[in-house]
Amino acid sequence: MGLQGKVALITGGTSGIGAGTVRHFRREGAEVVFTGSNESAARIICAETGAHFVPQRVEDPDSWPSVMDFITQTFGRLDIAFANAGTEKGDGDIEHVSFEGWQSILAVNLTGVMLTVQHAVRLMRTNPDGPKGSIILNSSMNAQRPLGNYVAYSTTKGALIALAKSTAVHCAQSKTAIRCNSIHPGVVETEMIRAVIDSTPDPAAARAQFESMAPMGRMAQVDEVAALVAYLGSDEAAFISGSEFAIDGATNAGMMGV
Repeated sequence: MGLQGKVALITGGTSGIGAGTVRHFRREGAEVVFTGSNESAARIICAETGAHFVPQRVEDPDSWPSVMDFITQTFGRLDIAFANAGTEKGDGDIEHVSFEGWQSILAVNLTGVMLTVQHAVRLMRTNPDGPKGSIILNSSMNAQRPLGNYVAYSTTKGALIALAKSTAVHCAQSKTAIRCNSIHPGVVETEMIRAVIDSTPDPAAARAQFESMAPMGRMAQVDEVAALVAYLGSDEAAFISGSEFAIDGATNAGMMGV
């Protein structure tokens, strides 16, 4: 119950890492508000966990006042914001990505995260016990090891490093206790990845290929990523800000050799 008494906002909380973090945070004792566009999935998660759902698209600036008003009116504070919503739909390599695809991915993965951070900082400044809180950005190992066939996704995930660091410095220099860090998962065994594996002609070979990407020889589990987010949101991480946290089974640590 390390997050007992804290109020958290999680974007993109209806599936994958986001949904896993909603569940993990509730087990840790936090009150959770999560956003997304899959309302049927959200109803299941709310019934299971007791979390609160607000339908929203993070890249829409007009959607943010209702989210923050709900948090303020329901809980009167915000302690943790996990900017998790992201997409890779419409991506390609630098020669073939369409302008529309590029703009769509930037809107969600970069502008949407910026809006999450901006509104979180503003609300955290008004917390009854003073301006403090923790903001975590879900980047990717592809921030350091970009994919040749996902240029927009890789670019936006790299930009989140600078966004987290700029926010961290600003909040520290403004004499607040608001922190901001980025996490960088490797391949995570989400429902989507399992569906991809199961749809192949040889699921065992596909699973082996995903697992071989990390020197540790497996994929990350959703709850392992959620546990890192929970730690960064906790009071135990009170002096950690402006940092990057890899959770990739040593994928970025070095070459495996031949």
